[in-house]
Amino acid sequence: MSFSPRILSYLIAVLCLATACAEDGSSGDGASGDGATAVVSDLGLNDGGDVRASDGMISGDAMSVDSAGEPPVSDATAPQRRFSFFVTSLEAMRRLSGSQDGFGGNLGGIEGADGICQTIAEGVGAGDKVWRAFLSATQGADGAPVHAIERIGEGPWYDANERLVSENISGLLNERPDGDPQIINDLPDENGVPISALGDAHDVVTASNQEGRLYSMDPASTCNDWTSDDGDIGGGLIMCGHSFPRMTIGGNRPGGGDRPGGGRGGTGGANWMSDHTLRGCAPGVEVRNIPGGGRGANFIGAAGGYGGLYCFALTP
Repeated sequence: MSFSPRILSYLIAVLCLATACAEDGSSGDGASGDGATAVVSDLGLNDGGDVRASDGMISGDAMSVDSAGEPPVSDATAPQRRFSFFVTSLEAMRRLSGSQDGFGGNLGGIEGADGICQTIAEGVGAGDKVWRAFLSATQGADGAPVHAIERIGEGPWYDANERLVSENISGLLNERPDGDPQIINDLPDENGVPISALGDAHDVVTASNQEGRLYSMDPASTCNDWTSDDGDIGGGLIMCGHSFPRMTIGGNRPGGGDRPGGGRGGTGGANWMSDHTLRGCAPGVEVRNIPGGGRGANFIGAAGGYGGLYCFALTP
């Protein structure tokens, strides 16, 4: 078998790289292999990339291409998932609080509430965004009142299944958000599951009026700015919204209806951010399909909930 001078030079170069021979092809200590590299470059097999020898194989950065002959696409260029809103699930609140009763009103301050949203988002692959709890407080870091509507970005917001919740702030200032009809009357959790799947667990804590602003300057209305789980404070002052309208009466679910909508007795109960006050700041769960975990009547979930929060990302 015979080879052309050009191919023969290439084979000698490969052999030299594999056996650390000198530039003239003879073996010897301290050989650099520069001549072999030059031959490889001359053959057009390397475009300035790093040349390495391993078991007689040549590799280089210039040869790092996919099967179509194109450079691999960086993950940074992949489209980002549109996910920027959820209601904290009962399971997540129990897990993070370490209690079947949830947190009650002690969320670690408003920053702690933000941390709850952030941690839950991280658990479903959306921790690269900045998340905020839709909560108002009587006093922020600067000493001024905190208004929930001012801390959640400008929109748009999407659920975990990339369905539109609302395009902008204006769209949130309605009884129900102005997004996808499939979800606005049954807002979903971090997994995209509607909260009504639990049963009648519609209450979501906000401490806000129907404009998304602080409901009351009384510290008890915010469980002392989300640092107290005392059932003796907050009764009749802690405002909540409804993730879905009150269930219709007379359905298949124990003590309630078989679907969201219609309101109690056909009226009211539909405002997503500000509907009625709660009974106290103590931890507790009251979902008609789930055994309650509350202590007495003065717990945060006593009217049909578990102290859930709305979470919004600052970017879509």
